Amino acid sequence: MPVTVHQPQIPLCQRAASQLLIIDAQERLAAAMPPDELDLVVGNINRLITAAKTLGVPVIATQQYSKGLGPIIETIRDNLPDAHEPTEKTAFSCCTAPGFERNISLHPERRQLVVVGMEAHICIVQTISGLQRWGYQVFVPADAVVSRNPQHKECVLERMRHCGVQVVCTESVGFEWIGDSSDAQFRTVSSLFK
Repeated sequence: MPVTVHQPQIPLCQRAASQLLIIDAQERLAAAMPPDELDLVVGNINRLITAAKTLGVPVIATQQYSKGLGPIIETIRDNLPDAHEPTEKTAFSCCTAPGFERNISLHPERRQLVVVGMEAHICIVQTISGLQRWGYQVFVPADAVVSRNPQHKECVLERMRHCGVQVVCTESVGFEWIGDSSDAQFRTVSSLFK
């Protein structure tokens, strides 16, 4: 008789259960980020926005003190869904910003949040802590978040892993949302990662 070994399952991003949250990807904040990593992160955020729009995954964005840090980076802002209005905040955690809970609660059946943006070790981690308290399952594409200091990002990603956050990559999210190469949107989404 075979021995059954119980191992934890790897959770996958489900299209019907997901929302995409873009935290504070703003122009003046971006100017302080490592340029090469910033280019990768902005490109990956845009890939996820495009995949989300193609697949009907809701997109939510926030802005931290936009008077000081400016608007969302133009290439990201131009790619957001039509009529999207970012949640303005001054708190580091989105979960304490007025209006944020209402925005993610518009889709109560969607209990997975894919979280991207800036800065990983401040606003992103504090938001994730709040999301977990609210019962959300959180996925963080490591190649779609950034901090001014790369060591800070690596430190907080390790911390997240130990606390039940799924640290993934952008391409994994896209293909988990698709799930099957026979999906009608497979070519559109897969082409984003070529």
